Amino acid sequence: MAEELFRAARMAMKRAYAPYSQFPVGAALRTDAGAVHAGCNIENASYPEGWCAETTALGQMIMAGGGKVSEIALVAEKMPGIMPCGGCRQRLSEFVTADAKLHLCDMNGILETVPFSSVFPRAFGSESNT
Repeated sequence: MAEELFRAARMAMKRAYAPYSQFPVGAALRTDAGAVHAGCNIENASYPEGWCAETTALGQMIMAGGGKVSEIALVAEKMPGIMPCGGCRQRLSEFVTADAKLHLCDMNGILETVPFSSVFPRAFGSESNT
């Protein structure tokens, strides 16, 4: 099943709009209900206005009805084992299950699988506001 997620991320990466950085990235999320949602990075001439692949995938998931994320796969043609940026770690933390897995990939498949909690152990959450 993780290979299916990798393939969805790689397919999404091929659709990236990255004319400025030439750094396409793809992400795919699997919900605890089994649905897969993929996204790519979408750049803009005003760099801060672009979207990371994880953000696009989360948007797809929300538009499809939401859910909790149990697995995430990331792939970038030019950086094997790419990790989510800090902003995406925070965004993902809003939706991941306690045991969510993060699959770090290269163009051929999964290189490493780590618990999401190990890459973002103390996320800022709504409980931080109480």
